[in-house]
Amino acid sequence: MELKERVKGVLELLDEHYGPVKCYLNHETPWQLLIATILSAQCTDDRVNMVTKDLFKKYPTVKAFAEADLSEMEQDIKSTGFFRNKAKNIIACCQSLLTEYNGEVPSDIESLTKLAGVGRKTANVVRGNIYGIESIVVDTHVKRISNMLGFTNSDDPVKIEFELMEILPKDHWIRYNTQVIAHGRKVCIARRPQCSTCFLSGYCKYYEDNFLNSK
Repeated sequence: MELKERVKGVLELLDEHYGPVKCYLNHETPWQLLIATILSAQCTDDRVNMVTKDLFKKYPTVKAFAEADLSEMEQDIKSTGFFRNKAKNIIACCQSLLTEYNGEVPSDIESLTKLAGVGRKTANVVRGNIYGIESIVVDTHVKRISNMLGFTNSDDPVKIEFELMEILPKDHWIRYNTQVIAHGRKVCIARRPQCSTCFLSGYCKYYEDNFLNSK
């Protein structure tokens, strides 16, 4: 099957089964999503949402985060893992937002990735979900499932991002991430993918190689 046909079939089925899926990280403002995404590194969205429920009440503004005590912040976010680096980065990030951007979250990727703790994944989450800028977010689900589908064979998130930009139509860039997360949670589960009942099996390179070609 040609890649173009595989991509078209997968996207149609993802739209059919999941439709538009909103961002899984709870937020009301751009800076809240920025902080939540920093916290989400090596942590589940559910855990982050549990933490930010109280965190955003305790620190209701960018200024409050910028002026936070580092040790106290570490304890506030400890359950998200890597809390020392995350606390340091969140405080530094918010200080930069105040001094360089008047407390506003920038929309261009160059400015975003200059902020402490912000890589391309975090920047693209903000760009796509806040500013509606066509962006591809490569998280663990997108990395794993895109490889299984045969969309890429890379382990480098940045390389995967640019490869997906080449093959996915722009109107699917933002939704692809949240749809694939939904699929990774419900069907293509990391430790036990349900290949026999997966509605994408007819377009999946992993299924083709491990089930069809092995018979």
